[in-house]
Amino acid sequence: MPGRPAERRPGVLRSPVGLSYAVVALLCIVVAADVFSLFAAAGLRNLMGTAYSVTALEQALSVTDAAGVVQGVAQFATAVVFIIWFHRVRANADEFAPDLQRRGRGWAIGGWFVPIGNFYLPRAIAADIWAASRQDPYGTGKQEPHTIVNVWWMAWLVANLVNGIAGAQYDMAQTADEFLAGADAFIVGSLTDIGAALLAVVVVQRLTRMQLTKAVRRAEQAAV
Repeated sequence: MPGRPAERRPGVLRSPVGLSYAVVALLCIVVAADVFSLFAAAGLRNLMGTAYSVTALEQALSVTDAAGVVQGVAQFATAVVFIIWFHRVRANADEFAPDLQRRGRGWAIGGWFVPIGNFYLPRAIAADIWAASRQDPYGTGKQEPHTIVNVWWMAWLVANLVNGIAGAQYDMAQTADEFLAGADAFIVGSLTDIGAALLAVVVVQRLTRMQLTKAVRRAEQAAV
């Protein structure tokens, strides 16, 4: 366990609160888009069990495609703002406990785009930020464990894997059975994505609150 560093002159903290509101709002939009995709996939699935016409199939596929576009736009916008928020809380972590940060600030952005590395780097960075944002960064962590970070990250990985499989199955579908399999995969993908988005909301809110509380206490101590 690292020892406590010598006291240093406080630097500048930038509030992540406003960004957290934006991220949470966008994550709610992602959930709404996932619900749209869920109903679109369910409609396609139900159609496969009937003597459907070509027109009915084209309409169902059109709705499913539209849901995919809405999902993509919502997820892209959310990813951009989330990464900005992520970099903000990572910068603040340098003011709380810089020696606990195993990677530079740039990795809070770059880590998401490194092939293979993006499967573990963001989680590791989030865990370091969480440690620095605790009331006692150099304690055991039992009071404020980062379990929610691990659960969110696993859900996010599973959601991406399932949605990738669902997209591939849907794109290659030609027969009723193949469309049915694609619809089922989309339903599972939408459900896992909803779970990951809701867990992300919890992570963003808790980490933002931890940093805000720590910043207020630091300001009070400086004023004494």
